[in-house]
Amino acid sequence: MQMTNVESSNIQAVGYDESSSTLQIEFKNGAMYQYFDVPENVFTALRDADSVGGYLARNIKGTYRYSKV
Repeated sequence: MQMTNVESSNIQAVGYDESSSTLQIEFKNGAMYQYFDVPENVFTALRDADSVGGYLARNIKGTYRYSKV
């Protein structure tokens, strides 16, 4: 999965796999999480958000199934 670096205090990079609708988030501490069944527009909004961490907390955490990689 291709990852894109983002400007964030906690998040290093985000990536998205269209075929499986999987969002992947790499944190600066090295942790990696995958969120499942995420629409592409949610990924795009996350990637482009002024506050990536804030968008993650408001729109993704608690909404989509996830797994630590």
